[in-house]
Amino acid sequence: MDMLASLEAFITVVEEGGFAPAGRKLALATSSVTRQIDGLEKVLGTQLLTRSTRSVALTAAGHVYFEHAVRILNDLEYANQEVRDQTGEPRGVLRISLPVSFSRLHIAPLLAPFSRRYPLISLDLSFTDEVVDLVEKRLDLTVRLGKVDTPNLIARKLLSQRRCVCASPDYLKAKGYPDAPGDLKNHNCLIFSYSSGKTKWYFNGESQVAIDVKGTLKCNNSEILREAVLSGYGIALLPDWLIGKDIAEGKLIRLLPQWRAEVNDGEDDSAIYAIYHPTRRNTKKVKVFVDFLMAHLSPEPESVEH
Repeated sequence: MDMLASLEAFITVVEEGGFAPAGRKLALATSSVTRQIDGLEKVLGTQLLTRSTRSVALTAAGHVYFEHAVRILNDLEYANQEVRDQTGEPRGVLRISLPVSFSRLHIAPLLAPFSRRYPLISLDLSFTDEVVDLVEKRLDLTVRLGKVDTPNLIARKLLSQRRCVCASPDYLKAKGYPDAPGDLKNHNCLIFSYSSGKTKWYFNGESQVAIDVKGTLKCNNSEILREAVLSGYGIALLPDWLIGKDIAEGKLIRLLPQWRAEVNDGEDDSAIYAIYHPTRRNTKKVKVFVDFLMAHLSPEPESVEH
């Protein structure tokens, strides 16, 4: 029995949510994946997964084993990578989690130049605006927008960002300008929907104010919110890297400029970070990717006046 192959199959079944999708990802027949899991459970003398016709779920023992299996494969990959790094050019698969809209606009254009510069590195990218667990997802690094609360991880600042309350001239002509944060309660506020369900905007200026905004649109994509604001749908709180050019061209108007607006209570989310585990600190493929981003991302991408 190939224990490492069985561990890889087990982890992939859990991550993909079933034997068939795991087989597709591993380029194996579903029956082969099933045999590997069955063999693993036989060796351990316990059931790791409960099966149904449509899904699988970890048992209590499976949860414990999954955490250890992920750590083992991560450590093995790190050991392999350290040896490869001693032999020359950066190489290997670089697994990265990226925020959706920021990456489409600012990182996607850099992928081909990066690949030409480092042809031995293969990129495996996943896109989400949610915080992900680097170890559990077997990621080399992630890019996060805003405040970083990761005491056991390394954070390198890529660039600054500023969130701005904004609306279109047509909307403001019809509905009027808010003069203070509290006036937003009388406006149609377009809200980015977080998994936490938070709907407050926080303002720092003459004082600290939290406004529970309401409106007729929630969505989890900032580019959709931008289009909605441009069309005169309402007021939104959006980052400068997304709407800085619109404000410069007069398509959107920045509101309440004397206030600093955030989406987290008392937290500074004015930067974008590359995050990775300390074990990846000296990994060439991680270092060159982060260095490449820092060199090629604009320090102030189409920024509004701060």
